[in-house]
Amino acid sequence: MKSPAASPDTLSYDQAGVNYDLIDPLKVSAQRAAAATAVHLGGHGFTEVAASRGESAYVVDVGPFYLASIVECLGSKVLVADAMAELTGKSYYEGIAQDTIAMAVNDLITVGATPLVVQAYWAAGGSDWFGDAQRAQALVAGWKKACDICGVAWGGGETPALAGIVEGGRIDLAASCTGIINPKSRLSVGDDLAPGDKIVLLASSGIHANGLSLARKLVERLPNGYLTEVAPGLTYGEALLAPTVLYSPVTEALWKAGIAPKYNANITGHGWRKLLRHPSAMTYRIDTVPEVTPVLRFIQQHAKQDDREAYGTFNMGAGFALFVRPEDADRTVAVAEAQGVKAIIAGTVEAGPKQVVIEPLGITFGNEDLQLR
Repeated sequence: MKSPAASPDTLSYDQAGVNYDLIDPLKVSAQRAAAATAVHLGGHGFTEVAASRGESAYVVDVGPFYLASIVECLGSKVLVADAMAELTGKSYYEGIAQDTIAMAVNDLITVGATPLVVQAYWAAGGSDWFGDAQRAQALVAGWKKACDICGVAWGGGETPALAGIVEGGRIDLAASCTGIINPKSRLSVGDDLAPGDKIVLLASSGIHANGLSLARKLVERLPNGYLTEVAPGLTYGEALLAPTVLYSPVTEALWKAGIAPKYNANITGHGWRKLLRHPSAMTYRIDTVPEVTPVLRFIQQHAKQDDREAYGTFNMGAGFALFVRPEDADRTVAVAEAQGVKAIIAGTVEAGPKQVVIEPLGITFGNEDLQLR
């Protein structure tokens, strides 16, 4: 992501140890190698949905319906939970469990899938991690609660003790999810995305589970570390640990209401650049931005980031984007809010070069700012 010269005091995601310019080429290379394996599906009588390559979930045509699948890891948010546990004596792993499932489920639903089964991968730095009954049971309880919210079965998982690979006293959490697209008309890979379609943004609860490397690095600048107040009565650590919103209840309610989004984007790493994920050359003009959650505004201010850096890194109050027919936009907002998720009609798809234009902030992200294929 190309930005104007930053202030010497600016803390960027790159400085925090995450450089997408190094990571994304590997993703592209892996996708190309993976695409060559699709021929193996034919031996089983199935085919892939080629348009799902490069999307947030992979889709296979099994005849009467489609199957979608995804695997995602939580990342470093567990380190915030561990640090806050030491400071407060509280366990935050129920929320951490929801974060982990949200990483997978919120990706799966972008292609129109109903989540069916979640699998767990909990890799600890040693067996001792599982010996803390309060923490372990909070993880179990939170995992089940998130599954209940999404209406998915928890199929099983793996709990390896990886001393020497995972640091002692730590855990690496991941989830895989399988879903069904039935009827096939629910598939949303943007085949019919067109100028005039509306962009509806669903509110986030905070940082979700992306950008935590930078958020943790920022602690070094704060007078009271994680206990620095973001708002009266709300510490930085607690604000960071607000669980990620599970958006599948919204997408399921939309289908029941007769609304099938043409395309969806989970706004995670790369921030609002994720609105560029669809491969077609179109302009996504944003005329209304959502309220930024206090913790994200706090991070932007204390990391001394300009709007371009912040919106290119964090969700900035918008955790999920739905691209819908203009006649469905108002009802999409109403359905989302009936599920307890704030939503706004933020903009419009236009003919033009591939770019996101955030008019209220004077920001433009072009095709060169997101290379995932």
